[in-house]
Amino acid sequence: MQKKIIFTFIALLFISVSYKGQRHEIGVQLGMSNLVGDIGRTNYVLQKPMGHNIADYGLPFYGSILYRMNFNPYQTVRLNLGYNHIQFADVYAKEKYRKDRKLWGTNSIVEADLIFEYNFFPVNDEQKSLLSPYVFGGVGALLANTPQLVVENDFNRDAGGNPIPPVVGDLDSFETTATYTSGKKLSMAIPFGVGLKYKFNYNWALFGEFMFRPTFSDSIDYSVIDDSSVKIKYNKDIPAEGSKSKSLLQESPYKEMAEAKAAEFVKNRQVGNINSKDWVNSVSIGLSYSFGRPPCYCD
Repeated sequence: MQKKIIFTFIALLFISVSYKGQRHEIGVQLGMSNLVGDIGRTNYVLQKPMGHNIADYGLPFYGSILYRMNFNPYQTVRLNLGYNHIQFADVYAKEKYRKDRKLWGTNSIVEADLIFEYNFFPVNDEQKSLLSPYVFGGVGALLANTPQLVVENDFNRDAGGNPIPPVVGDLDSFETTATYTSGKKLSMAIPFGVGLKYKFNYNWALFGEFMFRPTFSDSIDYSVIDDSSVKIKYNKDIPAEGSKSKSLLQESPYKEMAEAKAAEFVKNRQVGNINSKDWVNSVSIGLSYSFGRPPCYCD
């Protein structure tokens, strides 16, 4: 008798989850991402993969896992954790000046997005199947590779390797070298877009969407080095007057001269328009499963 009660309870619980499970959703998305920036193509979606050199470029890719909290049949808040691989090459651009420039690159981006969705039909309600378009928007954070610049300032040396004091106003009286490296940088984005969701078999849903992400960064395509990614170093063989830890080159006017040299390196490295930020966009399809809804929504 007890076994029958237990089996009946489990069966009822399973049916309840299967047929009323609309409050929470978990799912996955797969698709393709592309960059709209100062290097490469400029069409916002559906950029063709660069097929002839996959070893260098890789394949454009977008993948994510997601969680949805359905507040009512129409409104949803979604958390996305995703990964993008983007590729960009001037040789595939439409603009002649880009084709002639022949710059290219790739970037790998990890993202987290908090998004509000609005469905035009009550697709989150209890029913066997329903089709609904939806719109969405939110805020996001992107962790991407970014160019960095290390500028080292050193004294000129005599034949014996001893430092020679710099001459005021003479930029050549001390030596400056620049090293370009790659690092990671966090940037904000504003994801938004449109999608189409098809619910079937009560708990499952297929969906496809276009997502656009204008970012607050112009360095995802490495075309600009941000001020925060510039590090200036000074040799301390000749200390500043009255200091044992500060270089003479860190004193005025040498410091201003060194900073001017660093600014020149940054300017010469710059590509494109610094006033236009990069976009990372994607087109994807996804599959989700809903569960855990109370008997009814509270209106």
